[in-house]
Amino acid sequence: MDLRLMGIDSPIFHALHHVLDAATDDKSSANIPSGAYVRDAKAMAATPADVKEYPKSYAFIVDMPGLKSGDIKVQVEEDRVLLISGERKREEEKEAGAKYVRMERRIGKLMRKFVLPENADTEAVSAVCQDGVLTVTVPKLAPPEPKKPKTIEVKIA
Repeated sequence: MDLRLMGIDSPIFHALHHVLDAATDDKSSANIPSGAYVRDAKAMAATPADVKEYPKSYAFIVDMPGLKSGDIKVQVEEDRVLLISGERKREEEKEAGAKYVRMERRIGKLMRKFVLPENADTEAVSAVCQDGVLTVTVPKLAPPEPKKPKTIEVKIA
C-alpha cells in the first residue's frame, strides 16, 4: 500500500505502516493470542457469577439467560477446574418481513472457569437450572481424621 496515494505522506505514518506490516508478516508470534482465546476471555468477562461457601458445600451461581438445560455444559477438568459454558443464539424470525429495530440482549458464548479447592468432592457435583439461573453445587470432602499417636512397645534387650 502506497501511503502517498492516500494523501498521507508523513514520516510518522510511514513508521506506523512499517510496524503494522511487520506485525502482520510474523504469524508465529507467541505474543498474539489466538481467536479462541480472545472469544473465551470475552465470554468469561461477560458472564457474571456468584460463589458461596456453605459449611458442607460450595455453590456457583451463574446467569444463563435464555438457555435450556441441554444448551449448558458443566465439566470438571482433571486439574480441578470447574468449567461452565453455553451459547445463546439469535432467535429465528417466525414472521416474514420482521426486522430488529433495536437489539440489546446479549448473544454468543457464556463461560466461566473456577479452580476448585482441595476439599471439593469433584465426584459429587450437581447442577440445576431454574428461570435462567444455573446453580452448581460442589460438596466438600469430610476433613481427614487426625492421626492418633501410635504407641511402640519398648523391648528389653
